[in-house]
Amino acid sequence: MSGTTRARGAGTKGVPRADREDQILRAAAETFGLQGYAATSVADVAARAGISKPLVYAYFGSKEGLLTASLHHSGAILVDEIERIAVSGVVGLERALRTLEGIFGLLEEQPWLWRLFFDATVPRTDESVAAELAFYTDRITALAHDGVSEMLALGGNTDPTDVSAMTAVWMGIVDSLVNWWLDHPDESAAAMTERSVRLFVAALAVPLPESVQPALRA
Repeated sequence: MSGTTRARGAGTKGVPRADREDQILRAAAETFGLQGYAATSVADVAARAGISKPLVYAYFGSKEGLLTASLHHSGAILVDEIERIAVSGVVGLERALRTLEGIFGLLEEQPWLWRLFFDATVPRTDESVAAELAFYTDRITALAHDGVSEMLALGGNTDPTDVSAMTAVWMGIVDSLVNWWLDHPDESAAAMTERSVRLFVAALAVPLPESVQPALRA
């Protein structure tokens, strides 16, 4: 037996397993997010993490297993930020804008997190991958639903169908703004937040055309 024994829970070369897993998952999220799942190999992730390909397989079993773990790791980061704002006490339009501000700030240094969740090449036929995507998508949608419910209730509207429809609209707005921003990398998170505020204020300040008002009152 060797004169030295690896400490319990340690990874390769004395790196604790948890730290090594975190290193691999950060590299995987970045690689999958930037290149897309289909164009990414385990070797690509290993190279970005600075480790061997067999070690990735030893930790995660397969490319799909690595993706599932990456989605779990990245989803928790996204949802934690949205939940932080949800419990801060802000409501209505302020909560909506603070949520955007938080998302932009989070993604400024790691934009691949968003791309990872909306990658069309991700194998949704894999049960573990599909379950992970559904879990975090459902959590984000539930938070959006709560925020929209609060905002509409401020104006006296508690109709559940209206809330459902507006939640879908809000999710589409967030996705569109984030993707536009990611396609314009010279725009800072702070500048994008300011742009969003201007757009929302402008949209809400526009009066309804007279031709539309009678239909809405009907």
